[in-house]
Amino acid sequence: MSDLVFYTNPMSRGRIVRWMLEEVGQPYDTKIMTWETGAAKSPEYLAINPMGKVPTVVHGGTVVTECAAICAYLADAFPQANLAPPHGSKDRGPYYRWLFFGAGPIEQMASFRALGIEVPQDQRGMVGFGCPADVLNTLEGALEGRDHLAGGHFTAADLYIASHLAWGMQFGTIEARPAFQAYVARHTARPASQRATSIDDGLIAAAQQPATEPAE
Repeated sequence: MSDLVFYTNPMSRGRIVRWMLEEVGQPYDTKIMTWETGAAKSPEYLAINPMGKVPTVVHGGTVVTECAAICAYLADAFPQANLAPPHGSKDRGPYYRWLFFGAGPIEQMASFRALGIEVPQDQRGMVGFGCPADVLNTLEGALEGRDHLAGGHFTAADLYIASHLAWGMQFGTIEARPAFQAYVARHTARPASQRATSIDDGLIAAAQQPATEPAE
């Protein structure tokens, strides 16, 4: 049994962390938390993550929740994967900036749009993202003329932002701007992303198969 355990559901934000784990390239065990059986709200799982949601990673007894935090943790726990700028590098600044831009403004904006909530102009200062145009224009400007957001190479920040953009453009909460489409296509073509997608899509397909009738 691996000392790295991944609690997830293939129809959740756990897909982001699955990609990160595949990039890390270390052995890990997967525990599927099914909604139908209430596994995510079981006493055993609530003892690990009292929110009763996924994803969660447990590494040698250390519990990490929240996608951006898990990505940052795994990048530092396995530096050989080169998924974060080195400690002490000034590139850590933009790396953290864009990781948490994804976890903050992009996540909030997409959630508000999914729920059909329009923030009045005079109340935009009360929400962390302000307005969708500011969020999307800021990110588009950051991507202009570059392939990566920090350090000149692929990092967990790229993985996290590309995941949000892919999801948002698919479901209409983020405009499908050419800069976003190119950025997502470039990074989701990575072998680790393709492996992660294949694993999770396979789990979804398997769950949708009708139960086999017992032989008489």
